[in-house]
Amino acid sequence: MKYLLLIIWLLSFGANAQVVNIETLRKPSDSAKWTGSASLDLSLIKNTNNIFRISNKAHVQYNNTRSLWLFVNDLSLQRADGFSLVNRGTQHLRYNRRISNRVKWEAFGQAQYDAISQVDFRGLLGTGPRFKLSNNDKYRFYLGTLVMYEYEKASSDIADRIQKDIRASTYLSFSMYPTEKISIISTSYYQPKIDAFGDFRFSSNTALLFEIFNDLAFKTSFNYFYDAVPVSSDIPKTQYELTNGLLYTF
Repeated sequence: MKYLLLIIWLLSFGANAQVVNIETLRKPSDSAKWTGSASLDLSLIKNTNNIFRISNKAHVQYNNTRSLWLFVNDLSLQRADGFSLVNRGTQHLRYNRRISNRVKWEAFGQAQYDAISQVDFRGLLGTGPRFKLSNNDKYRFYLGTLVMYEYEKASSDIADRIQKDIRASTYLSFSMYPTEKISIISTSYYQPKIDAFGDFRFSSNTALLFEIFNDLAFKTSFNYFYDAVPVSSDIPKTQYELTNGLLYTF
């Protein structure tokens, strides 16, 4: 693979947003090529607690003038004195097919688990159009309107809870490049059940990048997630994550 990104996280706190922000991973290209990223973090901390943390993030993308394939793998585990503070994983596969200069058709599949949110397995299959709302090189706006099937099995702490639902998945994304050194990428998702709009999820991800020098940038991102009907009443409806780090490309 000719292109590899190594993301070194300097500081992170919060909880899983549970929605993959594909917009921060898409890489426009006028010719067919492979790109990707990978990171692996390991921490062992001894203070008043024994803390173990491991995080793996990777994605691979193939893009040409008509089609885009993108795969994402994201795993995180953090334990303190034998208790899980974070234990989650997501695998996401997406395909885009260009219909016109402004319209693409998307299809995706996703599998995930989140022990803290008491989700033993959640599987998603979705498809729908993606619209390009602007052509300016300094700013780009996109709107996606998809329909997805969701299969969700709760953890063993909640007996016999399996849900099979149809949800809408509407997102609005924009990318802004106010200078050659600064990039801003933001995406917001709204995902209600088709037959019960009061059962919805909302998430938003915003990333800000400052180029320090060639191939090295400082990145800060904020993820916000709201689930109107979580798996259990013990799970908070609102979760968030703030991350700062360095982004190195070569």
